[in-house]
Amino acid sequence: MVSSKYSKGCTGWLIVAAVAMLVTVAAVLTIKEKHHHHRDVLPVPGPPGAIDKKYADALAVALQFFQIQKSGKLVDNKISWRGDSALDDGKEAGLDLSKGMYDSGDHIKFGFPMAYTATLLSWSILEYGDQMAVVNQLQIALDALKWITDYLINAHPFDNVLYVQVGDPDIDHKCWERPETMAEKRPLVQVNKTAPGTDVAAETSAAMAAASLVFKNINTTYSDLLLQHAQKLFTFADTYRGSYSVSIPKVQNFYNSTGYEDELLWAASWLFHATRDKTYLSYVTVQNGNAFADWGRPTWFSWDDKRAGTQVLLSRIKLFGSHQSSNAEMKGLQLYRQTAEAVMCGLLPDSPTATFSRTGGGLVWVDQWNALQHPVAASFLAIVYSDYMLTSRTPELHCSGKTYSPYDLRNFAVSQADYILGNNPMKLSYLVGYGSSYPQQVHHRGASIPANAKTGCDGFQWLNSTKSNPNVAIGGLVGGPFKNDSFIDSRNNSMQTEPSTYNNAVLVGLLSGLVTTSSVVTSFP
Repeated sequence: MVSSKYSKGCTGWLIVAAVAMLVTVAAVLTIKEKHHHHRDVLPVPGPPGAIDKKYADALAVALQFFQIQKSGKLVDNKISWRGDSALDDGKEAGLDLSKGMYDSGDHIKFGFPMAYTATLLSWSILEYGDQMAVVNQLQIALDALKWITDYLINAHPFDNVLYVQVGDPDIDHKCWERPETMAEKRPLVQVNKTAPGTDVAAETSAAMAAASLVFKNINTTYSDLLLQHAQKLFTFADTYRGSYSVSIPKVQNFYNSTGYEDELLWAASWLFHATRDKTYLSYVTVQNGNAFADWGRPTWFSWDDKRAGTQVLLSRIKLFGSHQSSNAEMKGLQLYRQTAEAVMCGLLPDSPTATFSRTGGGLVWVDQWNALQHPVAASFLAIVYSDYMLTSRTPELHCSGKTYSPYDLRNFAVSQADYILGNNPMKLSYLVGYGSSYPQQVHHRGASIPANAKTGCDGFQWLNSTKSNPNVAIGGLVGGPFKNDSFIDSRNNSMQTEPSTYNNAVLVGLLSGLVTTSSVVTSFP
């Protein structure tokens, strides 16, 4: 299937990507030759060094949003205005689907972005768990991850059945109420052999495979269970191919998937890391690379498009050389790495192939709806790739004749993080609860309604109020600015003021990478 996903996300730099790739191929040979000359130029950072308090403080704030978004019977709840909710979710199918997280300002559990949230939290912990631990945030991140994976395990009761949604978004969006007082029906939606959902099943497989690595040295039994589910879900996703957006048309208005090929590669990549089974490596390189990987075309990383994330993730195999591979597999890995480098070149502001779509304040800008999604995700990939380069002693990145260092990538990531935290024309932190000035009318039901209010379904007076929210949705990363760097702080302006768990997961990774300079592990557990 050739889907629309493979024609989007190109913006400014895809126009020159084909030409740039020719230069990149030649540059790879140059890099190989220069390694000997530059091997002593870049020090390997080693263990976590000095702490950057700004990013440590921001990380502590960002992680609190996952506590706010929890569904189910809360444990050790530290959010005073939150309580137990959705305790009966899943009962109609004999399942306990009470855990998991609400995706944003409403109360639906959408499996596709929730699984992506778990995958990105896992990746962040795998790369930067040491940094999180140094600033006492690792256990909080692990708790948030397990709250989701507990739900995902229960949502996969049979090999070829995955529950991918709890609640009816049409009904939910007709109400404005606290999750603790919800009384509306919350129907379950599943994908199966006759109503396939390759994209959501593969993303859930990726989440469980990545999480199995996180918990491998913490809880072996739980890790093994996650891996079993991951492998079965991948088989289901690959065997019964079809988009969940076709099987469940209603999701097209909320989390529409524009293709499933990227999720298959993403899941297989994580399964290779989790199992060391070369079958998965062959799947992404030899068997399906040409058809699915879209080599040579840099794209934006998001909950819907995993290509750039897969390219960076597979680059660690090529850069660290930790696995023996066939010539065909090595060729595929090289193409993934070259495309990852094309993505990096597109991000660097003075690169010949840089994307031209940026605000006057310097923020990468792709879409006015949830504008921070893409720059945060791109910055996370940039900091990860920068650390891969540092750890592997790879001193240079070549972009159509210009040379850049890992520090250039880090500086790009810093510029985007600093914009988010308040270094922008509005002098506003887009991370709620961080700094002295941040959005006050966040589009979030629970935050907008006093904890003691009795609203029933009809609490729209709180949506339409012009006053600040009575509760702070601390840690929420809101949608962000318009292209002219402006921002309208209004609860009805969900385009700009609604936070989401999946954006926060990527932000946690970005901030963890900036907390301190450190080498990353050359091989996952």
